Amino acid sequence: MTISELTTAEALDRQRRGAALIDVREAHERATGMAEGARGIAMGELVYAPAAHARDRDAEILLICQSGMRSQRAAQMLAEQGYTNVASIAGGTSRWIADGLPVVLPDEGSDAGVDRDFADRYSRHLRLPQIGVDGQKRLEAARVLLIGAGGLGSPAAYYLAAAGVGHLRIADDDAVDRSNLQRQILHTDARIGMAKVESAAAALSALNPRTKIEAIRERVTAANVERLLDGVDVVVDGADNFPARYLLNDACVKLGKPLVYGAVHRFEGQASVFDAGRHRGTAPCYRCLFPEPPSPENAPNCAEAGVLGVLPGVIGLIQATEAIKLILEIGEPLRGRLLQFDALSMRFRETRLAADPDCGVCAPGRAFPGYIDYAAFCADGARGT
Repeated sequence: MTISELTTAEALDRQRRGAALIDVREAHERATGMAEGARGIAMGELVYAPAAHARDRDAEILLICQSGMRSQRAAQMLAEQGYTNVASIAGGTSRWIADGLPVVLPDEGSDAGVDRDFADRYSRHLRLPQIGVDGQKRLEAARVLLIGAGGLGSPAAYYLAAAGVGHLRIADDDAVDRSNLQRQILHTDARIGMAKVESAAAALSALNPRTKIEAIRERVTAANVERLLDGVDVVVDGADNFPARYLLNDACVKLGKPLVYGAVHRFEGQASVFDAGRHRGTAPCYRCLFPEPPSPENAPNCAEAGVLGVLPGVIGLIQATEAIKLILEIGEPLRGRLLQFDALSMRFRETRLAADPDCGVCAPGRAFPGYIDYAAFCADGARGT
């Protein structure tokens, strides 16, 4: 059976003369905009219970999707069920918009309703069934703490803001230095000498004004760590110094926050998710992997050992990806896995991590031991990226 295919102009004319226009895309797709006057009924819902939506099998029905292929299939299935006057719109909603025909958003009061900026800015996310409108709104409601606005924090912050995380709290006590610019892409030559958190806020607000940037010019310490973690959903470690890593780990275990870990050294990097606070006995913490920090001579900082400029970008983007997955509760996080990257050979390697049943911080039933002198514990270990 041949299905009639209409141009957008023909479809608009017939719609204005009384034909029913039905958008057969899923709700998360329709959130980015629909042909004005169309009813949103997903293809599966329409073709498996057509009588619930179109009782008159002889009435004129026009179907539209994103590109025209789905609507053709839906029209064919309706025709096979006895509908005699069904047509598909060539090019779908993409062509409708390109032709400048009227488009509307779903009612903002509905579950799928969003404003135009939201629909345009996050349109590619809205088309993903794993995210859609609900997931994007979840990102917008999320609060992430980022420790460090340097090599790891720069790409992580950029992509968390671009993805639509609604609140980014960024803590760093440093100022922008010319040597940072080779890898710390939040900052510019014109902002040398500016506080890194202020420079970060300027860059991220320009990228996405919907994201609130809370800039805190402080170094994370035992005295302020719980205040910094208050109310956040995910913690991203972009500090890359051992005292901060152990402190963040201990605080996240105590407060039940997932910690997205990243580290870089010369041409190698690694990332993981430590979530023992919410998964005692099954997910490891940082201390399960590294019960004791390495000596300073075995862990030189970036100023001493150097680092490939793009390497923090790779690891920071992995951290941003994991933070987004944790917020949305999708996919498989790097919980219990250490992902290692060698830039020179362009190889990834994964190591399975098990929770240490005797861990001094996260062992099941073990009371929190309290914060320690982390600088002394780490013997003033390696500092920032």
